[in-house]
Amino acid sequence: MAKKQKKQAGGTPATVALTTAGVAFRVHAYEHDPASASYGEEAAEALGVSPDRVFKTLVADVDGELTVAVVPVAGQLDLKALASAVGGKRAAMADPALAERTTGYVRGGISPLGQRKRLRTVLDASASTHETICVSAGRRGLEVELTPTALTTMTSAVLAQIGRA
Repeated sequence: MAKKQKKQAGGTPATVALTTAGVAFRVHAYEHDPASASYGEEAAEALGVSPDRVFKTLVADVDGELTVAVVPVAGQLDLKALASAVGGKRAAMADPALAERTTGYVRGGISPLGQRKRLRTVLDASASTHETICVSAGRRGLEVELTPTALTTMTSAVLAQIGRA
């Protein structure tokens, strides 16, 4: 059973940012399996949460600018839709090492919150159909649950249909 906490003292840059902003959230920790093929699906299963409520954070390059895409782990990112959502023409997945350096997080633990350099963010519109969603809290094996509105506000995200099944 996943360990649940209201707030975490010290925490990650993501949980510190939420605490500082006074945003209501819950932290969910689980034992990360390094052999897991999908960090997001592992999180959904470990937490007993539907995969359409657990969102993965992906970093893409849209016309030369790094952009964060937050989509359900049950689906995939539509790069064309992401580019369109931010007024761009072309999008491709960012180099993983560049994504890690820019956000300050490791792959599989990149959070849309508390990044080293704040990147423009797009949240898949499906998030608004849920009361709360889970996103990485900044490290593998740690998720933060919050409202889609809180995530949108904290990241200044654009809400758009960028995921596909």
